[in-house]
Parts: sequence; C-alpha cells; structure tokens
Amino acid sequence: MQGSVRDAAPQAEETLAQYIQRLRAESNSTQKELSFKAGIHIQTIRKIEAGLTNRLNQKAKSGLAAALGIPQDYLDAVVKQVPISTITALKFCPQCWTPGTMPDPMWVDLRSKYCFACATPLRNRCIDCQEPILSLKFKFCPYCGTSYKQAVGTV
Repeated sequence: MQGSVRDAAPQAEETLAQYIQRLRAESNSTQKELSFKAGIHIQTIRKIEAGLTNRLNQKAKSGLAAALGIPQDYLDAVVKQVPISTITALKFCPQCWTPGTMPDPMWVDLRSKYCFACATPLRNRCIDCQEPILSLKFKFCPYCGTSYKQAVGTV
C-alpha cells in the first residue's frame, strides 16, 4: 500500500466495511488477495465489506493489520467508532525487531515502555533526528537515513 500510516487512519464516522474497502482499493488488491495476505478466509472479507459484521476476532484483526500495513489500534478504533487521537507513532524494540516486519503487539500497547523479551527501552522516534516513526515498512528513517535497527550494545 502506498502512502503513510497516517493516510490509512480511519476517517470520522467511517464504518468497518467502508474502511476495509478503502484500504483494499488503495492497495489495488482483490478480496481474494487480501484474504490470502491476511491469512483469513475470503468469506470473512466478504462479510466485513458487506457490512454483515462489525467485530473482528484477534486472528482477523492481526491478519488484516499486517496485510494492510496498519496498526491493530486503527481497526479497534473503527470497530469501536472512537478517534485514534492517542495513536501518534509505532513503538518497537531496536534490539529484537526484524526490519520490514510489523512490531510485536505487546510493544505497541500504550502501557508498554520496555521490551518484554530483553528489557530494552522501546523506541517511537528516530534516534538521530527525533522524528516520530510512523511506519516500520522500511529499515531507515525517511528524514535522516538512520537505521531503526541498532546493533546489540549500541542502544
């Protein structure tokens, strides 16, 4: 999907069906392609987009978030019809994170401050320029080029 995570944020009063349809259209994916990427049955995508379901189980939520390149919190916000104003950046462990992958759900919890595996402080800003990290799709900061992943012992 092109654009930033902010572009993918749910719009005011957007339903789950409208939100998933919009993101799928922006990524030029079919329902079948999205279901494959998300690891969920195509009937689930069809039900969501037809407005027949307004809830997501954990498997569907995590699969859709990964396939669409968005935080799971965006899906929670659109399902609950609440603003996402509390979400400003992603958090990740600079030691444990694998570049190009979504952050572990435990890291992005609003209460998390340290990695649950290695106790390294979680990062939500570039270590050099201090710009907020809005996507972990890439390995480097788009503003200054600094690598998000830090070598062991350099945090």
